Amino acid sequence: MRSAACAANEQHNPPEPAAMTRYFAGGDVGSTKTNIIIADEHGRVLGLGTSGGGNHEGVGYAGLQHVVGSALQQALAQSGIAPSAIEGAGIGIGGYDWPAQHADHLHALAAAGMRMPLEIVNDAVVGLVAGAACGWGVGVVAGTSCNCWGIDAAGKLGRVVGEGHRVGEYGGAGELAARAVQAVAYEWVLRGPPTLLSTEFMRITGAPDLAALIEGLTTGRFEIDAQHAPLIFQVALQGDAVARECIAWAGRELAALALCVIRQLQLQQLEFDVVLIGSLHKGGALLTDAMRTALAPEAPRARLVPLNSPPATGGVLLALRAAGLDAGAARAQLMQSAAAFVGQP
Repeated sequence: MRSAACAANEQHNPPEPAAMTRYFAGGDVGSTKTNIIIADEHGRVLGLGTSGGGNHEGVGYAGLQHVVGSALQQALAQSGIAPSAIEGAGIGIGGYDWPAQHADHLHALAAAGMRMPLEIVNDAVVGLVAGAACGWGVGVVAGTSCNCWGIDAAGKLGRVVGEGHRVGEYGGAGELAARAVQAVAYEWVLRGPPTLLSTEFMRITGAPDLAALIEGLTTGRFEIDAQHAPLIFQVALQGDAVARECIAWAGRELAALALCVIRQLQLQQLEFDVVLIGSLHKGGALLTDAMRTALAPEAPRARLVPLNSPPATGGVLLALRAAGLDAGAARAQLMQSAAAFVGQP
């Protein structure tokens, strides 16, 4: 039984109303897949939606609207949260590269149902924010092609052009495959040493000899492209010096991209994470050792770290920052919750 004093105290000091939970969204829109995550302010993931690629360069802005709308509706249905309850969102979008594209992207996202305050960035940025322990640093993308963005502790962005071989930026799977084809051509014209790459490329194309392989590659009958990058790693692991040098070249080129951004943000003397984003980084030490060696003279305290969290979590962290909340406080819970939610190790 409650005492009179307790009752009197309750009368004069009514309980404060419970604070309402705040909700945020994060998105990662790539060329092949789109993920939208909904989480609360503490980092607890409540919903996840997945759809196809939304890079406007491939599917147009109508395609971007469609895939984001589909993924958002899935995430909302799973979370049980109304769209109006989402306080803000951070979205990383492949193909979002220039300020002139902002209005078209904003219009497509609004039409997809994302009418809350938005932070729109390139998809490399959400991967970087998701993977860097402090939420800032440099993100090096090595997927089909390559890209590199960075963000410093104050939120300033640095970047490369992001247009691959057209502007002399190399290091993705497509560029690695092209380098390997060059090495095979060098063998044929006696400009370079023999390589097992020639044998393997003849095997997968059906070319009867090296001359036929080169003819087929130059006339368009055969193609060696990004999908063949794993084969180059396999040949390198057999000890082929030419294949190993091709991969080391890609590592040095990726480091060169990172150094551009490191200089822009003046990170050379700082300790920071270089987040490895994209499937080519799964090739391991043959690539990353070359990157580390090339970075060391100018950025000796840079740490190469793999991206182990869904990039969309980086979008949630950006949204939390934009709302004035401590994204660092929610980070550990967000990463743990996202990993459990999507079944990642």
